[in-house]
Amino acid sequence: MIPKVGILETGAPPCELQHRFGSYVDMLQRLLGPSLCYVSFDVRQAELPSAPAEFDALVLTGSAAGVYDGDRWIEALKTFISEASGQVPLVGVCFGHQVMAEAFGGRVTQAIQGWGIGCHQYEIHHRTAWMDGARSITVPVSHRDQVVELPTEAVVLAGSAFTPFGVLLYPERRALSFQCHPEFSVEYAQALIELRRGRVYSDAQVQEGIASLLRPNDGARVAEWIRRFIAGQVS
Repeated sequence: MIPKVGILETGAPPCELQHRFGSYVDMLQRLLGPSLCYVSFDVRQAELPSAPAEFDALVLTGSAAGVYDGDRWIEALKTFISEASGQVPLVGVCFGHQVMAEAFGGRVTQAIQGWGIGCHQYEIHHRTAWMDGARSITVPVSHRDQVVELPTEAVVLAGSAFTPFGVLLYPERRALSFQCHPEFSVEYAQALIELRRGRVYSDAQVQEGIASLLRPNDGARVAEWIRRFIAGQVS
């Protein structure tokens, strides 16, 4: 039977880029591949699965929103995540990573490090059965917020000096999250940086971020980890 994955859509790419690159749902489907069956929910419109356990996994997308904004849909999502955890494997990306941490008792703020853009490298601190022998991963990022206080049960699988809590595992909750964006193609990450030149990022930040995207990245490796994580949690 094909695994059924619910994608909880919490945001969208800038309008100027959507016609070229699609939605975050599209990006995650491309990342995880055609071997899974996908159903999407627009969480911002109060769409959430009525029966989480009917899915083989739930994946939370990125968003321009801040988890601390206090919007009704964000608070409802936190409650949903807390109640769904343990019932079904959960995977979070960027905003998904942050909102999961808040739902489980951690804290997220705008980090003093400022914006992370381009490709960042996370060193592996702990290894699990669904990972491989990589000592680090290099993956596109785009964030200013970060998890600054860990939930009690969180295990830090990977991170960097810029993002200490880059990949988190919650074993009892069957949950995994990434601050980075493995679903971002190099082309999308570059277009996003260029779109924000002079408005959000300085020319120097843009040049450094785009240069970092020339490095090989591990998006495909992380996708395989996610597929293995889902399979291992379901079996």
